[in-house]
Amino acid sequence: MIPNQYGKTFNLLKKSTKTYWHDYTHHKFVQKLALGTLNKKLFINYLIQDYIFLIHFSRAWALLIVKSNSLNEMKLAANTVNTLVNEEIQLHVKTCLKEGISEKQLYHAEEKINNLSYTRFVLEAGYTGGYLDLLVSLSPCIFGYGEIGQRLIKDSKPRNKYKDWIDVYSGKDYQRLCIKIGEMLDASINNRLGKNYKNHKSWPDLEKKFLLATKLEINFWEMSLKK
Repeated sequence: MIPNQYGKTFNLLKKSTKTYWHDYTHHKFVQKLALGTLNKKLFINYLIQDYIFLIHFSRAWALLIVKSNSLNEMKLAANTVNTLVNEEIQLHVKTCLKEGISEKQLYHAEEKINNLSYTRFVLEAGYTGGYLDLLVSLSPCIFGYGEIGQRLIKDSKPRNKYKDWIDVYSGKDYQRLCIKIGEMLDASINNRLGKNYKNHKSWPDLEKKFLLATKLEINFWEMSLKK
């Protein structure tokens, strides 16, 4: 599976970010994960903040169900919520439990400023915007981790201590989810804005939302490197 399989719309939005997408998916934090040299305490602190992020992220995907125009859109949004809540979040719980951090402690952990700014941006897109505003704001996280997973499974060293994390995002289930969401993004854009959507008046605003979410992902990695 290759990133181009995530769909035409995603690749156009990614291209519009210029160097920011590369800065996000090739961040120093990600490179340290690939090499297995990331400080374990930094990784656990990242998981704690990402757990909080995923709680809000799941709520935002649930909002997408409300804003859907078809049963197919509702099904995929619901399936994504299920993946986030019952699979991705559980990886964080399992890993942190090994370090003596309970799920109750995770749930009540302090939300850092960089995290808060990202989660509230996504939720605001859901509360005040339409279906496309929300989906585009959510997509950099989904697709970015998909690309990172594919690259790290090739670049990481054998017996990497972060192999479980890498396996989740490089695995068939997560990659299949990325492809499905890419197909949904293409279809929903065409249905709402037409096939010539790049010339639609809403397209520049969608590019801005995608870019801002990408920058917030970079900020999240920056936060995760701080002791």
